[in-house]
Amino acid sequence: MIFNFFLLVCGLVLVSVGADKLVEGASTIAKRLRVSDLVIGLTIVSFGTSAPELAVNIVSSLKGNSEISLGNVIGSNIFNILVVAGLSATIKPITVHHSTLKKEIPLSFIAALSLLSFGNKSPALITRGDGIVLLSFFGIFLAYVFEMAQKDRSIFEEMEIEKVKNIGVALSVLYVIGGLAGLTFGGRWIVNSATEIAKAFGVSDKLIGLTIVAAGTSIPELATSLAAIIKGNNEIALGNVIGSNIFNLFFIVGISAVLNPISYNTVLNVDLLLLLIVTAILTIFSRDLKLNRLEGGLFFVSYIGYTVYLIMRG
Repeated sequence: MIFNFFLLVCGLVLVSVGADKLVEGASTIAKRLRVSDLVIGLTIVSFGTSAPELAVNIVSSLKGNSEISLGNVIGSNIFNILVVAGLSATIKPITVHHSTLKKEIPLSFIAALSLLSFGNKSPALITRGDGIVLLSFFGIFLAYVFEMAQKDRSIFEEMEIEKVKNIGVALSVLYVIGGLAGLTFGGRWIVNSATEIAKAFGVSDKLIGLTIVAAGTSIPELATSLAAIIKGNNEIALGNVIGSNIFNLFFIVGISAVLNPISYNTVLNVDLLLLLIVTAILTIFSRDLKLNRLEGGLFFVSYIGYTVYLIMRG
């Protein structure tokens, strides 16, 4: 028990330091590449923090257990909006970029809608063809981000360049890699130690799986967005959430389906519908280009209600 508490504290420290260095390194790289924090948040940061989901899904697909991975991805996306974005906005209101409202959030909505339509056809199977379609959408997303980066460079060239923090490119890259490693290992320690502690107190495996483990793969997103908010990098905070959701559904589910067709359980319809609803609500909340504390608090409370529902559903 003492060792598990020690491991939990070490995991929290590692995640905290990793998130801080990841945000610092990513933001510095953005300035040196003459692109916005939003572009970096949508790509390097969001893809990196989604590494746990990617690893879990690829291994599951290769072992023929790809059906389980859908719950992980959908649950992670719900957690990203309700907890990561919600808690971040509760700490400090998030400024929403115009392109995020008009393009990136709608694209994440399309991703969830695509998965819902693929899963509810007959037979209830996400085929390799469906996976290729999802990967094609992901390719379109990457092309859009590349175009955005090109526009950013043009804007930077026409204005005085903001002073870049005095750390070299190599060190910035090291910060990103080291930060991601810290988030991955720290997150794993938190999940493993919390699971053992919960078992020691008599908590059932089912409840542990629905709560601690379900949220575990989203710890990197949560830590990174909170660190970004504290440092004033709003674009990285929200870009991380939206980019991770797009990456999870288009790339991770897509590549998993290509490796091995995924059986779809219609029980997940409720969770996917919830994901669509909260994504739509995020759009409504963001119409004034801001996610305020009240809206963030409503998101966070909603996740508590969703967790209660999961426990009752079993």
